[in-house]
Amino acid sequence: MSGEGKYNIKAISNLVGIQPGTLRAWERRYQILSPVRNESGHRLYTEQDLKIVKWLAEKVEQGFTISQAVSLLESETTTIQQTAEEDSADSPKKIKEELLRFLLSFQEGKAQELLNQAFSLYSVEKVAIDILGSLLVTIGDLWEKGKITTAHEHYATQLLHTRISMIMHSLPSNSMLPRAIAVCGSQENHEGGLLIFTLFLRRKGFEVIYLGTGIAEEDIQLIVDEVKPGFLFMSCSLVENAAKTVEIAQHVQELHPALKIGLGGAAFSHRAFKDKEAVNRFLLGDTKEKWNEWLNTKLRELGGE
Repeated sequence: MSGEGKYNIKAISNLVGIQPGTLRAWERRYQILSPVRNESGHRLYTEQDLKIVKWLAEKVEQGFTISQAVSLLESETTTIQQTAEEDSADSPKKIKEELLRFLLSFQEGKAQELLNQAFSLYSVEKVAIDILGSLLVTIGDLWEKGKITTAHEHYATQLLHTRISMIMHSLPSNSMLPRAIAVCGSQENHEGGLLIFTLFLRRKGFEVIYLGTGIAEEDIQLIVDEVKPGFLFMSCSLVENAAKTVEIAQHVQELHPALKIGLGGAAFSHRAFKDKEAVNRFLLGDTKEKWNEWLNTKLRELGGE
Protein backbone atom coordinates (compact mmCIF):
# COMPACT_ATOMS: atom_id res chain seq x y z
CA MET A 1 0.00 0.00 0.00
CA SER A 2 1.18 3.58 -0.72
CA GLY A 3 0.59 4.62 2.94
CA GLU A 4 3.07 2.15 4.43
CA GLY A 5 6.58 3.23 5.37
CA LYS A 6 9.06 1.49 3.06
CA TYR A 7 12.18 3.65 2.63
CA ASN A 8 14.68 5.17 5.03
CA ILE A 9 16.25 8.52 4.17
CA LYS A 10 19.33 6.89 2.65
CA ALA A 11 17.19 4.82 0.30
CA ILE A 12 15.21 7.89 -0.80
CA SER A 13 18.49 9.75 -1.32
CA ASN A 14 19.89 6.98 -3.52
CA LEU A 15 16.69 6.54 -5.53
CA VAL A 16 16.22 10.22 -6.29
CA GLY A 17 19.80 11.50 -6.23
CA ILE A 18 19.30 14.10 -3.49
CA GLN A 19 21.55 14.45 -0.46
CA PRO A 20 19.94 13.45 2.87
CA GLY A 21 20.66 16.93 4.28
CA THR A 22 18.79 18.55 1.39
CA LEU A 23 15.88 16.20 1.86
CA ARG A 24 15.71 17.00 5.60
CA ALA A 25 15.76 20.73 4.80
CA TRP A 26 12.89 20.38 2.32
CA GLU A 27 10.88 18.38 4.81
CA ARG A 28 11.53 20.79 7.70
CA ARG A 29 10.89 23.98 5.74
CA TYR A 30 7.88 22.98 3.64
CA GLN A 31 6.22 20.08 5.55
CA ILE A 32 5.76 18.26 2.24
CA LEU A 33 6.42 14.67 3.39
CA SER A 34 4.67 12.32 5.79
CA PRO A 35 7.19 9.74 7.03
CA VAL A 36 5.97 7.14 9.51
CA ARG A 37 7.90 5.49 12.32
CA ASN A 38 8.56 1.77 12.58
CA GLU A 39 8.56 -0.25 15.80
CA SER A 40 12.10 0.92 16.56
CA GLY A 41 11.12 4.56 16.15
CA HIS A 42 13.00 5.06 12.89
CA ARG A 43 11.42 7.29 10.25
CA LEU A 44 10.32 5.55 7.06
CA TYR A 45 9.06 7.26 3.91
CA THR A 46 6.04 6.03 1.99
CA GLU A 47 5.59 5.35 -1.72
CA GLN A 48 3.67 8.62 -1.88
CA ASP A 49 6.63 10.47 -0.30
CA LEU A 50 8.97 8.97 -2.90
CA LYS A 51 6.74 10.13 -5.77
CA ILE A 52 6.56 13.65 -4.31
CA VAL A 53 10.34 13.89 -3.89
CA LYS A 54 10.90 12.60 -7.43
CA TRP A 55 8.43 15.15 -8.79
CA LEU A 56 10.05 18.02 -6.89
CA ALA A 57 13.54 16.94 -7.94
CA GLU A 58 12.48 16.91 -11.61
CA LYS A 59 11.11 20.45 -11.28
CA VAL A 60 14.31 21.70 -9.64
CA GLU A 61 16.33 20.06 -12.43
CA GLN A 62 14.15 21.91 -14.96
CA GLY A 63 15.18 25.24 -13.40
CA PHE A 64 12.52 25.91 -10.76
CA THR A 65 13.53 26.89 -7.25
CA ILE A 66 12.37 24.50 -4.54
CA SER A 67 9.85 27.06 -3.26
CA GLN A 68 8.41 27.42 -6.78
CA ALA A 69 8.27 23.65 -7.14
CA VAL A 70 6.42 23.33 -3.82
CA SER A 71 3.90 25.94 -4.99
CA LEU A 72 3.37 23.97 -8.17
CA LEU A 73 2.98 20.84 -6.09
CA GLU A 74 -0.17 22.22 -4.45
CA SER A 75 -1.91 22.40 -7.82
CA GLU A 76 -0.51 19.04 -8.97
CA THR A 77 -1.28 17.01 -5.84
CA THR A 78 -4.32 15.32 -7.36
CA THR A 79 -2.31 14.08 -10.33
CA ILE A 80 0.44 12.72 -8.10
CA GLN A 81 -2.09 11.00 -5.84
CA GLN A 82 -3.81 9.42 -8.83
CA THR A 83 -0.46 8.08 -10.05
CA ALA A 84 0.20 6.58 -6.62
CA GLU A 85 -3.29 5.07 -6.51
CA GLU A 86 -2.79 3.43 -9.92
CA ASP A 87 0.32 1.72 -8.60
CA SER A 88 -1.34 0.38 -5.44
CA ALA A 89 -2.47 -3.25 -5.19
CA ASP A 90 -6.15 -2.31 -4.81
CA SER A 91 -6.31 0.45 -7.44
CA PRO A 92 -9.11 0.21 -10.04
CA LYS A 93 -6.47 -0.56 -12.67
CA LYS A 94 -5.00 -3.46 -10.68
CA ILE A 95 -8.46 -4.78 -9.73
CA LYS A 96 -9.46 -4.74 -13.40
CA GLU A 97 -6.33 -6.67 -14.40
CA GLU A 98 -6.84 -9.27 -11.68
CA LEU A 99 -10.54 -9.58 -12.47
CA LEU A 100 -9.77 -10.17 -16.13
CA ARG A 101 -7.35 -12.95 -15.16
CA PHE A 102 -10.00 -14.66 -13.00
CA LEU A 103 -12.70 -14.37 -15.67
CA LEU A 104 -10.51 -15.76 -18.44
CA SER A 105 -9.61 -18.73 -16.23
CA PHE A 106 -13.30 -19.35 -15.34
CA GLN A 107 -12.79 -18.66 -11.62
CA GLU A 108 -16.21 -17.22 -10.78
CA GLY A 109 -15.81 -17.43 -7.00
CA LYS A 110 -12.60 -15.41 -7.00
CA ALA A 111 -14.06 -12.94 -9.52
CA GLN A 112 -17.13 -12.32 -7.35
CA GLU A 113 -14.97 -11.97 -4.25
CA LEU A 114 -12.81 -9.37 -5.99
CA LEU A 115 -15.89 -7.51 -7.18
CA ASN A 116 -17.18 -7.41 -3.60
CA GLN A 117 -13.84 -5.96 -2.54
CA ALA A 118 -14.02 -3.32 -5.28
CA PHE A 119 -17.49 -2.22 -4.18
CA SER A 120 -16.28 -1.95 -0.57
CA LEU A 121 -13.42 0.34 -1.64
CA TYR A 122 -15.03 2.54 -4.29
CA SER A 123 -18.39 4.05 -5.22
CA VAL A 124 -20.85 2.05 -7.32
CA GLU A 125 -20.38 4.50 -10.18
CA LYS A 126 -16.57 4.26 -10.11
CA VAL A 127 -16.62 0.45 -10.05
CA ALA A 128 -19.22 0.27 -12.82
CA ILE A 129 -17.53 2.74 -15.17
CA ASP A 130 -13.81 2.55 -14.37
CA ILE A 131 -13.62 -1.21 -13.74
CA LEU A 132 -16.60 -3.07 -15.21
CA GLY A 133 -17.20 -0.79 -18.18
CA SER A 134 -13.52 -0.66 -19.07
CA LEU A 135 -13.26 -4.43 -18.65
CA LEU A 136 -16.18 -5.09 -20.99
CA VAL A 137 -14.44 -3.00 -23.67
CA THR A 138 -11.17 -4.90 -23.12
CA ILE A 139 -12.89 -8.29 -23.37
CA GLY A 140 -14.67 -7.23 -26.56
CA ASP A 141 -11.38 -6.09 -28.10
CA LEU A 142 -9.62 -9.33 -27.15
CA TRP A 143 -12.40 -11.38 -28.73
CA GLU A 144 -12.50 -9.30 -31.94
CA LYS A 145 -8.72 -9.72 -32.32
CA GLY A 146 -9.01 -13.48 -31.84
CA LYS A 147 -6.99 -13.49 -28.61
CA ILE A 148 -9.74 -15.19 -26.59
CA THR A 149 -12.39 -17.71 -27.62
CA THR A 150 -16.11 -17.05 -27.94
CA ALA A 151 -16.59 -19.19 -24.83
CA HIS A 152 -14.30 -16.91 -22.83
CA GLU A 153 -16.06 -13.80 -24.15
CA HIS A 154 -19.56 -15.12 -23.39
CA TYR A 155 -18.64 -16.32 -19.90
CA ALA A 156 -16.93 -13.09 -18.87
CA THR A 157 -19.47 -10.67 -20.33
CA GLN A 158 -22.44 -12.63 -18.97
CA LEU A 159 -21.04 -12.55 -15.44
CA LEU A 160 -20.36 -8.81 -15.66
CA HIS A 161 -23.75 -8.10 -17.23
CA THR A 162 -25.49 -10.00 -14.45
CA ARG A 163 -23.65 -8.06 -11.76
CA ILE A 164 -24.38 -4.69 -13.40
CA SER A 165 -28.05 -5.62 -13.88
CA MET A 166 -28.38 -6.55 -10.20
CA ILE A 167 -27.12 -3.13 -9.17
CA MET A 168 -29.21 -1.35 -11.78
CA HIS A 169 -32.51 -2.88 -10.73
CA SER A 170 -31.89 -2.22 -7.03
CA LEU A 171 -31.74 1.56 -7.52
CA PRO A 172 -34.85 3.68 -6.87
CA SER A 173 -36.26 5.98 -9.55
CA ASN A 174 -37.54 9.55 -9.30
CA SER A 175 -41.04 9.91 -10.72
CA MET A 176 -40.40 13.61 -11.34
CA LEU A 177 -37.83 12.80 -14.01
CA PRO A 178 -38.85 11.85 -17.58
CA ARG A 179 -38.73 8.17 -18.49
CA ALA A 180 -36.03 6.86 -20.79
CA ILE A 181 -35.62 3.95 -23.21
CA ALA A 182 -32.21 2.36 -23.77
CA VAL A 183 -31.65 0.09 -26.77
CA CYS A 184 -28.78 -1.16 -28.91
CA GLY A 185 -28.56 0.03 -32.49
CA SER A 186 -29.33 -1.96 -35.60
CA GLN A 187 -27.60 -5.39 -35.75
CA GLU A 188 -25.65 -4.65 -32.54
CA ASN A 189 -24.76 -7.54 -30.24
CA HIS A 190 -22.48 -5.66 -27.82
CA GLU A 191 -24.48 -4.12 -24.99
CA GLY A 192 -21.79 -3.51 -22.35
CA GLY A 193 -21.55 0.21 -23.02
CA LEU A 194 -25.33 0.61 -22.99
CA LEU A 195 -25.54 -1.20 -19.65
CA ILE A 196 -22.97 1.13 -18.12
CA PHE A 197 -24.77 4.19 -19.44
CA THR A 198 -28.10 2.87 -18.19
CA LEU A 199 -26.58 2.38 -14.74
CA PHE A 200 -25.36 5.98 -14.90
CA LEU A 201 -28.95 7.10 -15.62
CA ARG A 202 -30.41 4.91 -12.87
CA ARG A 203 -27.93 6.36 -10.37
CA LYS A 204 -29.37 9.77 -11.26
CA GLY A 205 -32.89 8.55 -10.55
CA PHE A 206 -34.18 7.98 -14.08
CA GLU A 207 -36.61 5.16 -14.73
CA VAL A 208 -35.02 3.39 -17.70
CA ILE A 209 -36.73 0.80 -19.84
CA TYR A 210 -33.76 -1.32 -20.89
CA LEU A 211 -34.38 -3.18 -24.17
CA GLY A 212 -30.82 -4.32 -24.98
CA THR A 213 -30.06 -6.05 -28.28
CA GLY A 214 -32.12 -7.53 -31.11
CA ILE A 215 -34.94 -4.95 -31.23
CA ALA A 216 -36.28 -4.22 -34.72
CA GLU A 217 -36.67 -0.63 -35.90
CA GLU A 218 -40.46 -0.87 -36.11
CA ASP A 219 -40.60 -2.23 -32.56
CA ILE A 220 -38.56 0.72 -31.26
CA GLN A 221 -41.11 3.07 -32.79
CA LEU A 222 -44.02 1.11 -31.30
CA ILE A 223 -42.48 1.20 -27.82
CA VAL A 224 -41.80 4.93 -28.07
CA ASP A 225 -45.45 5.45 -29.07
CA GLU A 226 -46.63 3.37 -26.11
CA VAL A 227 -44.25 4.60 -23.38
CA LYS A 228 -44.01 8.26 -24.50
CA PRO A 229 -40.56 8.71 -22.91
CA GLY A 230 -38.63 11.95 -22.62
CA PHE A 231 -35.41 10.27 -23.79
CA LEU A 232 -34.34 7.55 -26.21
CA PHE A 233 -30.75 6.30 -26.00
CA MET A 234 -29.14 4.06 -28.62
CA SER A 235 -25.70 2.43 -28.53
CA CYS A 236 -23.51 1.30 -31.43
CA SER A 237 -20.01 -0.16 -31.18
CA LEU A 238 -19.42 -1.50 -34.72
CA VAL A 239 -18.78 0.99 -37.53
CA GLU A 240 -20.71 -1.08 -40.07
CA ASN A 241 -23.88 -0.62 -37.99
CA ALA A 242 -23.46 3.11 -37.34
CA ALA A 243 -25.14 4.53 -40.45
CA LYS A 244 -28.31 2.47 -39.93
CA THR A 245 -28.44 3.41 -36.24
CA VAL A 246 -28.25 7.12 -37.17
CA GLU A 247 -30.95 6.57 -39.80
CA ILE A 248 -33.27 5.05 -37.17
CA ALA A 249 -32.60 7.96 -34.80
CA GLN A 250 -33.41 10.48 -37.54
CA HIS A 251 -36.63 8.68 -38.45
CA VAL A 252 -37.82 8.44 -34.84
CA GLN A 253 -36.96 12.11 -34.33
CA GLU A 254 -39.11 13.09 -37.33
CA LEU A 255 -42.05 11.21 -35.82
CA HIS A 256 -41.43 12.56 -32.28
CA PRO A 257 -39.90 16.06 -32.51
CA ALA A 258 -40.00 16.63 -28.73
CA LEU A 259 -38.17 13.39 -27.91
CA LYS A 260 -34.54 13.83 -26.82
CA ILE A 261 -32.41 11.20 -28.60
CA GLY A 262 -28.85 10.38 -27.59
CA LEU A 263 -26.39 8.17 -29.47
CA GLY A 264 -23.23 6.69 -27.98
CA GLY A 265 -20.66 3.99 -28.56
CA ALA A 266 -17.25 3.43 -30.10
CA ALA A 267 -18.58 3.36 -33.67
CA PHE A 268 -19.28 7.08 -33.75
CA SER A 269 -15.76 8.11 -32.76
CA HIS A 270 -14.06 5.60 -35.07
CA ARG A 271 -12.07 7.03 -37.97
CA ALA A 272 -13.91 4.79 -40.43
CA PHE A 273 -17.27 6.37 -39.57
CA LYS A 274 -17.84 8.91 -42.34
CA ASP A 275 -21.09 10.75 -41.61
CA LYS A 276 -20.02 12.60 -38.45
CA GLU A 277 -22.18 15.65 -39.21
CA ALA A 278 -25.36 13.55 -39.15
CA VAL A 279 -24.62 12.21 -35.66
CA ASN A 280 -23.47 15.47 -34.03
CA ARG A 281 -26.98 16.53 -33.01
CA PHE A 282 -27.44 13.22 -31.16
CA LEU A 283 -23.94 12.52 -29.84
CA LEU A 284 -23.68 11.88 -26.08
CA GLY A 285 -19.89 11.85 -25.79
CA ASP A 286 -17.70 9.19 -24.24
CA THR A 287 -17.06 10.43 -20.69
CA LYS A 288 -19.20 10.82 -17.60
CA GLU A 289 -18.61 14.59 -17.71
CA LYS A 290 -19.93 14.80 -21.28
CA TRP A 291 -22.92 12.63 -20.37
CA ASN A 292 -23.76 15.00 -17.53
CA GLU A 293 -23.40 18.04 -19.76
CA TRP A 294 -25.62 16.55 -22.50
CA LEU A 295 -28.25 15.39 -20.01
CA ASN A 296 -28.42 18.71 -18.15
CA THR A 297 -28.81 20.61 -21.42
CA LYS A 298 -31.65 18.38 -22.59
CA LEU A 299 -33.41 18.52 -19.23
CA ARG A 300 -33.36 22.30 -19.37
CA GLU A 301 -34.85 22.15 -22.88
CA LEU A 302 -37.60 19.79 -21.70
CA GLY A 303 -38.34 22.08 -18.78
CA GLY A 304 -38.80 25.02 -21.12
CA GLU A 305 -41.05 23.23 -23.57
